[in-house]
Order: sequence, then structure tokens, then C-alpha cells
Amino acid sequence: MSIVIETQNLRRCYGRGVTLVAAVNGISVSIEQGEFTAIIGPSGSGKSTLLNLIGGLDQPDEGRVLLQGQDIAGMTGNAISDFRRDHIGFIFQAYNLIPVLSAHENIEYIMLLQGVPKLNRQARVLEMLGLVGLKGLGHRRPAELSGGQQQRVAVARAMASKPDIILADEPTANLDSKTGAELLDLMRQLNAELGLTFLFSTHDQMIMARAQRLVHIKDGVVEQDEVR
Repeated sequence: MSIVIETQNLRRCYGRGVTLVAAVNGISVSIEQGEFTAIIGPSGSGKSTLLNLIGGLDQPDEGRVLLQGQDIAGMTGNAISDFRRDHIGFIFQAYNLIPVLSAHENIEYIMLLQGVPKLNRQARVLEMLGLVGLKGLGHRRPAELSGGQQQRVAVARAMASKPDIILADEPTANLDSKTGAELLDLMRQLNAELGLTFLFSTHDQMIMARAQRLVHIKDGVVEQDEVR
């Protein structure tokens, strides 16, 4: 398998002087294509900071983030925005859907930014809605969908642009256990059948139980890298 993401001696600090805290302190880790991996650890361990650095949502103070061999750590402005758009899918705890757009339009939006032709966009959206079990619900706005359905739209949106990796930050946190389990089973199925690469930041036991690999983080460093 080829390496999709690699971090090299990644460091991110907050505060200064006596209040300086290294949220990520020299982490080197690589994620291969097709992995279903979870970064786990207690609150304040640095797992969400690490995911934000990998996704280009934050910049490290030291180190490199290589996506398909390209260093994104130094990218800024339009360069990093365009790179995220074309290479990384995001699934957030709070769904982050655009409330005035339908499910169909939310999924389509990133492809619109990519300049994908309309007919191709429409076909891709219908394909994604079918894959996440929302066929026939594309016309509904987020407020007309349950929490589980909204997160399924978020999964479809993350896949729509055909990214190299999908980053999911506590994707089940706002869902009840049954809905969360169903969502995770769907994501695991998509991983197995389509070869999609998923990287989670979580303390959810359900995600840990399904992950093929657990990267244990504590106080900004990797304590254990467990392949199962």
C-alpha cells in the first residue's frame, strides 16, 4: 500500500513563556491508502490538534505534513484552500452542512468549486446519496433531516470530491449509540468496498472497536501505535 499522509517531527505549541503548551510534540506518523485508523486519547491529549494539522486547518510550528509526498505545512491562503478542496474530505462533529441548501446541493457544492461539469455533478450526487442510504431525500434541507441523516450527508459530501483521505473529528459525538453504530458500520463498509482511507480523532469506544489501527496520543506524543 502507498503512503497517503506522513507527518515528520510535527510540533504545535500554544501560549508563551511559563504557559507554553506543546499540544503536538514531535509526532511522526504515516497513514497508508485504505486504512481505517483512529487517533485516540483523553481530552487535551492533542488528537484534534494533530488532525487539524494533517488536514491543513492549522499550521505546525515545526515539522512537515506530506500528503501524497507534497508538503502542505507551509501552504497558505488559496494554495492550502484549493489543496484541501481537491485532496481531503472532512466530517465534523457538528455536521457543518449549509442550512439553506438541500442535501443534494450540500453534496454538490464542493464539486461546483472544483469546476466539475453539471451532468457529472448530478450523477455523482445521486451515486453518493445511494451509497449512504439517502436515496430520494436529496431535496430535504438539513433541518428536515435527523442527526444521523445529516451526518450521512456529511459523509457523502466528504466522498463526493474523490479525496485521497477522509478526516473525521468525533463524527458520532452528537448521535445516539444506535445511530452512531449504524453510521460507523456504513463508513467501515465504504472503506472495505471502495478502498476509502479514513482517519478519525475520537474517544468513542465504538470507533475504536471498528478501527484497524489505533494511534494512542497523550500529552502531545504517540504513546502506542497499535495495528490490529
